[in-house]
Amino acid sequence: MPTVAIVLAALAKSRRLATATLALALGLTLLSMRSALGMGSSGATLTIGLTLPGMTQRKVDVDATTLFHTLMTDFFFQDDGTVYVQTGDIPAMWLRDSSAQTLPYVRFAPAYPQIAQIARGVIQRNAKNIITSPYANAFTAGYRLWEEKWEVDSLSYPVLLASVYWRATHDRGLYTQQLHWAYIHIVETYECEQQHAACSGYRSRMLPNHGKGADYAYTGMIWGAFRPSDDPVRYPYNIPQQLFAATELEDLAHQVQVGYGDDRLAMRARELAAAIRLGIERYGQIYDFRYGWMYPYEVDGLGNYVLMDDANLPNLLTMPFMGLVAHYDPLYINTRRFVLSHDNPYYYSGRYGDGLGSPHTRTGWVWPLGIIGEAMTAFTASEVAESIEELRVLDGERGLIYESVDPNRPWLYTRNDFGWANALYAELIFRSVANLAPTAPASRALPTFLPFGYGPPRITTETQAWEAAATIYTALGQILSGG
Repeated sequence: MPTVAIVLAALAKSRRLATATLALALGLTLLSMRSALGMGSSGATLTIGLTLPGMTQRKVDVDATTLFHTLMTDFFFQDDGTVYVQTGDIPAMWLRDSSAQTLPYVRFAPAYPQIAQIARGVIQRNAKNIITSPYANAFTAGYRLWEEKWEVDSLSYPVLLASVYWRATHDRGLYTQQLHWAYIHIVETYECEQQHAACSGYRSRMLPNHGKGADYAYTGMIWGAFRPSDDPVRYPYNIPQQLFAATELEDLAHQVQVGYGDDRLAMRARELAAAIRLGIERYGQIYDFRYGWMYPYEVDGLGNYVLMDDANLPNLLTMPFMGLVAHYDPLYINTRRFVLSHDNPYYYSGRYGDGLGSPHTRTGWVWPLGIIGEAMTAFTASEVAESIEELRVLDGERGLIYESVDPNRPWLYTRNDFGWANALYAELIFRSVANLAPTAPASRALPTFLPFGYGPPRITTETQAWEAAATIYTALGQILSGG
């Protein structure tokens, strides 16, 4: 039987692949990856040994294979040639989660064609999902709506994934007709929700005011109904979502020009992004006597705002990591001080850890996503090391990451298999331990004052980083070969 690599090499020779053949290739890849879950039984474990910096030496071992857990267990090939991504233990595919679960692994696509095929399958799957309903945030394997919560960031995540994939591979096969249609849907939906009162009929029983949400004023920003946590907004302009949408509209404009020569759609996307940024400048900055000028979490354009932050991305804490603001922006520095203080009603402390929580789960419970977000935006290596140590105390027996956990009784938690958190933890290790830089989105490929996405300080020496990177590549090679 031909190996996965041989099958994919043969497939790559033709741009017009039959759907059934592509599905077979993806199936072989994913099947071989799942068979590798048992590779530890032969004694072939691959461990990254860390000595965390600080006053006292602390040792942490990271099983390199767990860094690819979500890739091995949550990705499923489909008969239409796409890849369905389950968000861990929930049988549904979120636009946000599936993109975030794929992003850390795109950096390996140039070395491993299997990864490129999988990433492209996810992109095409989400293009079909968006065409099915641009207002839905989650879908079943049969393209049915799992949830129809209008979240501004849900349409931005697939754009980010496609942009990063293009920059990593320059694979023009990415630019299919269905992806073009999806991009048209994204721009049209954002334009409509910018003029929500005149254009949109969206309602939700979870919103006040007979499903219409709180009163608001036109700001140039995009009206939203739900946060990245899937909870209803208090005010319709969530600032992290707005910054993310503006950034990804600029990415979209670049892509449609490169991929389709669609200058008209590119202009519409850039005009919309500019209006959003102007709205943020006018309405999305507030003065707090304790912290100075800072970003609020949500505003309504009428002078009301919410001061808080939530562990789910995009949030205020991780804006530099996502390339939305500069890490040394004074507004961000003030905002970060607030977010990581008890003035933030969703920042919690316990015996075994501190970090952001969420109204989505129990009061006082910390989300590992929030701890990872703190590490991703850390100013010092010791802050990164402390976050990694907390994560190891609060994680599961298999080294996997929970959704939320009681920081005083870490045996109490929600969701023991949370794909998004496992992927973001892998991203943290790739960057801060192995020094594996991410791929910049296409529109941010040219040199700028700051590189795309602030990277956390590295906690390893040069030699240790090389060794960790070699271990990670060895683990991935074994997984992909099924060995």
